[in-house]
Amino acid sequence: MSKSTMSLQPESRLSVFFDARFTRTTHHDGISRYGACLLAALLEAVEGTDIDVTAIISDEAQLALLPDCRWVRLNDPTSPAEVAIAGKLNGLGADVVFSTMQTMGSFGRNYGLILTIHDLIYYSHPQPPKDLPLPIRLLWRAYHLSFVPQRLLLNRADAVAAVSQTTKDLIAAHRLTTKPVAVVSNAAEVAAAGARTVNRSAARTLIYMGAFLPYKNVEALILALEYLPGWTLHVASRIDGPREAQLRALIPDRARVVFHRGVSEERYAELLDEATALVTASREEGFGLPVIEAMAQGVPVAVSDIPIFKEIAGDAAVYFDQEDPRAIAAAISELTEPGTWEQKSQAGLVQSQTFAWEDSAQALVELIRTVAAERGSGSV
Repeated sequence: MSKSTMSLQPESRLSVFFDARFTRTTHHDGISRYGACLLAALLEAVEGTDIDVTAIISDEAQLALLPDCRWVRLNDPTSPAEVAIAGKLNGLGADVVFSTMQTMGSFGRNYGLILTIHDLIYYSHPQPPKDLPLPIRLLWRAYHLSFVPQRLLLNRADAVAAVSQTTKDLIAAHRLTTKPVAVVSNAAEVAAAGARTVNRSAARTLIYMGAFLPYKNVEALILALEYLPGWTLHVASRIDGPREAQLRALIPDRARVVFHRGVSEERYAELLDEATALVTASREEGFGLPVIEAMAQGVPVAVSDIPIFKEIAGDAAVYFDQEDPRAIAAAISELTEPGTWEQKSQAGLVQSQTFAWEDSAQALVELIRTVAAERGSGSV
């Protein structure tokens, strides 16, 4: 539904705008998937209540990856027009606006604002995504030179949503905001499958799904193959030629790495079904969706011993020192010990359901109502 055809809502209702402008147009990345799944769950959570939800998009092609709902098209979030977006939302009668990022314009707003922070990775690993325009990449680097800009951004809001308890703890540790912080967790897009009927411990097959930025530490996974004779690593995600060449140069003699250069969801499901484990040697993560989605399919995971993976995988994973290829290989080899693969597979199925979009949506509804009540907006 376009802006021109939107109907005015009765004053007794709470008008919530969900900023979905970071949705991709052809396939999801992490933030795009977070927003689309959370929006779908939020729409279900508010059905039959006094809350009306309108999605904000910047490109109608985004609708293909979003649930069916009321929507309005505004400016791209990286355009200069972002400084004036609050005036547009004021005119549309917004009571509360939720953004899946923390960079949304807010000057002159008359509504409650909830901003989201996913992680603090780029303070220690400041390389920006290559698909951003050059001016944005330069601003990205400057933004992450200190925590001051982050504090200024977050303190403009009425509340902050963190995608994990680990991120919430980091916000507190670095004193990033004086505003209340609630966990509106990421979760798996898929429900848990049934118990696995085929034991893949003997397949000696590993799968990696993720980006190739330095903090992802894919190099360590490749180097670990020196100590895993007979194992194959499938690299499923999209990768550009120069980066693939860098990684190929590291492959040990007689080790096997298959670069798929991107796979369909169907093919990825097949690779997971055939895999002994999903692996990641990330030094930091905001959440780690591939990990929790693999567990939901009964695939054991071998992951870095870092706080976010402890939070999402619990006792279901095997952990390793991500800087030590021998330690990575030793942890993976545990999955070939009698009974270990089955135990981790079953534990992962259970652990993956700790995080559910329905729970995240309820947490967001509570946060919306709290912000609305404090501002005296609508019916709460």
